[in-house]
Amino acid sequence: MLSARPYSTARARSGAALFYVLLLPLALAACDKAAPPAPAAGAPLPVATLKVSTREVPVLIEAVGRTEGSKEVEVRARVSGILEKINFTEGMLVKAGMPLYRIDRAPYEIALAQARAALAQEQARREQAGRENERLKELAGKRAISQREADDAGTTLKSSAATLSSAEAKVREAELNLSYTNVVAPVAGVTSRSIRSEGSLVTAGTDSSLLTTLSQTDPVWVRFGISDAEYEVLRAGAGKGAEGKPAARDNAVKLVLPSGKIHPVAGKLNFAGSTVDTKLGTVQLRAEFSNPDLSLLPGQFVRAQVVAGAQRAILVPQTAVLQSEQGRYVWIVSAEGKAVQKMVEAGSWLGSDWVIRKGLNDGDVVILDNLLKLRPGALVKPLAPAPAGAAPGYPPGAAPAADSAKKSG
Repeated sequence: MLSARPYSTARARSGAALFYVLLLPLALAACDKAAPPAPAAGAPLPVATLKVSTREVPVLIEAVGRTEGSKEVEVRARVSGILEKINFTEGMLVKAGMPLYRIDRAPYEIALAQARAALAQEQARREQAGRENERLKELAGKRAISQREADDAGTTLKSSAATLSSAEAKVREAELNLSYTNVVAPVAGVTSRSIRSEGSLVTAGTDSSLLTTLSQTDPVWVRFGISDAEYEVLRAGAGKGAEGKPAARDNAVKLVLPSGKIHPVAGKLNFAGSTVDTKLGTVQLRAEFSNPDLSLLPGQFVRAQVVAGAQRAILVPQTAVLQSEQGRYVWIVSAEGKAVQKMVEAGSWLGSDWVIRKGLNDGDVVILDNLLKLRPGALVKPLAPAPAGAAPGYPPGAAPAADSAKKSG
């Protein structure tokens, strides 16, 4: 019994080894069926291609910017008092002159009544001083009183007139303060939240006087900065302005929204800085955009694209441009039908394409797909670019045999 165990274990091990040996060919056969058919050794690799040519393309300078209202106003209380009523809904669009808040009017109505009463007193004193001056002037002419008394009456008349003017000014001041109890929108725009609630005590000239803010969003402004080198390109492409100086304000500006969509209305630069920021090395620019439907809100981050003239260049899809330690390069098809790596100098993006400044010539055939399978000198079979959704490496309308079999099955 003791000698049977080693024999049984060895027999089991040999049986398991035989099982795996028999299973290996089946597994390899299954993998061969699942994998797509690879091109035979030495067969050309099918690739989608694009024959490029030089064309005139716009020179775009792109930068990240932020939107802001063309007018951003703080609405403050100009008189002190209890905030009685709020006449608007937070976040609504208001017109210039629309009442926003009402402050307790009673103290200012009383002050106005007092000022008017003081004005009436001064008017009566002015009339009395005028009659007294006329009477004494007549008596002085008859030598009935001294000239000094007549002069004193004239001085009293002038003093009364000055006091009357002061009383009239106080009435206007009281009327103005009373009008300030109705806080109106200084400009048309969108309101922010109300900082003070009804029943709050606001004090003019202090932090508590801030009630809300207004942003005029039509038109809306976008602020952004570009490097001094890009600014030179912008100035050169803008032509000459007044007195022969370069003008940079006539350039059209496109706006790319956070969703990737283009703002439907192009804008125009309305401000260009005259100094370079010493910390960032950029020049500040500002563009103005029409925004009647409020699709742009203040504070959004967007991408501004400034059109700085035009240039002759070649466009290549972004996916066809690769990066190496030496720089950017593309694969092209040589006259012998072989893949050749070519270094290029790329500029900016234009839509989904790279602007190629140097490295490519008219008529070059650029390879668009199967780029990771390419090696210098590898044979390739150029095909027309496949449409969106088609399998890469196959001509338009064609699909791998395995896919066709699946669809037919």
